[in-house]
Amino acid sequence: MKLVIVSGLSGSGKSTALRTLEDMEYYCIDNLPAPLLHDFTLQMKRRGGETAINAAVGIDARNLEADLKEVPKILDKLSESGIDCDVLYLHADDEALFKRFSETRRKHPLSGNRRSLADAIQYERGLMEPIVARSDLVIDTSLTNIHQLRDLVKDRIVGRARDSLSILFRSFGFKHGVPGDADYVFDVRCLPNPYWEPHLRPLNGLDAAVIDYLESHTEVVKMSKDIKKFLERWLPSFQSENRSYVSVAIGCTGGQHRSVYLAQMLSTHFAKTYDNVITRHRELA
Repeated sequence: MKLVIVSGLSGSGKSTALRTLEDMEYYCIDNLPAPLLHDFTLQMKRRGGETAINAAVGIDARNLEADLKEVPKILDKLSESGIDCDVLYLHADDEALFKRFSETRRKHPLSGNRRSLADAIQYERGLMEPIVARSDLVIDTSLTNIHQLRDLVKDRIVGRARDSLSILFRSFGFKHGVPGDADYVFDVRCLPNPYWEPHLRPLNGLDAAVIDYLESHTEVVKMSKDIKKFLERWLPSFQSENRSYVSVAIGCTGGQHRSVYLAQMLSTHFAKTYDNVITRHRELA
């Protein structure tokens, strides 16, 4: 049996993540009281028998504060029972959350006459700290749309084999903000920029002309080798510590040329060694 705990801040995309898992034939329950999680999981395991059952459970700040504090202990108990469990935590910055609640006209579950939206968001961040600390995969959805989030959940949660390391290589543009969920961020703005070549400006780092331009510069080749060497040295350490997910972000100014080329190249290289390697180009979406 595989169990996915979907948690995070209100407005961060938890419902989208759960619906995505439901579409992938997971048995999904939203807002399950945390103390029932262990019994629910054992019941699902008994019901499945020899047949593999996948389940996803939404646990968030609608739980009692005291129950949220007990979640790490419950997760330990599940691990001792041999349950394959991933904890997915979604969050976003305050600006993105304000905008989403304004656009949907939804009320934050922790706001009220005595607590403003801003106060509710900060209060919720504090409540969710016990779960954040135990999360296997944290996704910052501040700059992620619904379709991108669905793809990330499918590829990183559903597509990951048990006990394998899922590696995400993501290109981005610094002028649009740094991904808040990256384990490693590499800044490649020092490299020659195809943007300043008029015939290359409309293209991106997946186009042959841009690739040829970048690979003709020794600085690009050296940067590529250095990043490869660093990751080849340290990714096994993540795996030995039973980490399931690693996110590597490659950033240039606009996220169109240099970062796209390097993220794609690194993904192709490490896919020869690791089974679950994913590539995303944030600014090309």
